[in-house]
Amino acid sequence: MSVIHKQGGRPGSPASRQVSWWPVHEFIEAAVAQANCGPLPTPGTPAWCALSDGDPRKLLALAAAGEHHVLRTETAQEIWAEAAKSIAESQEWDAVRRDSRRRVQATRSGAYIPRRSA
Repeated sequence: MSVIHKQGGRPGSPASRQVSWWPVHEFIEAAVAQANCGPLPTPGTPAWCALSDGDPRKLLALAAAGEHHVLRTETAQEIWAEAAKSIAESQEWDAVRRDSRRRVQATRSGAYIPRRSA
C-alpha cells in the first residue's frame, strides 16, 4: 500500500484505493481515436502476437484490454461497499460493544471463566 501526504490529509495516511472506470474509458477511447490505427486485436490472440513490438496497436490493445480490469475492480468495490453497509445495518452495534466490554471485564476480574476444550 502506498503512503503519501496529500494536502488536507494526515501525514502517513494511505492513498485512496478507490477505482473509477469512466475516466479510464475516456482516456483509452481518446488515445485509440488519436492513434487512428483501425481495429485493435485482442491481446494474446495470433493476430496480436503477429504484430511487431514497435506497432502502436500492440500496446494500445493491451491498454484497451486493461480497461476491463478497471471496470471489474470498480464493480467489486461497489459490491464490497454495499456488503459493508448491510453488515453495519444488521446489528445493534452499541449493544455488541457493551456485551464485549462486559465479557472482557468479567474475564479479567475472574467473574467469568471462558470454557476451553480439552
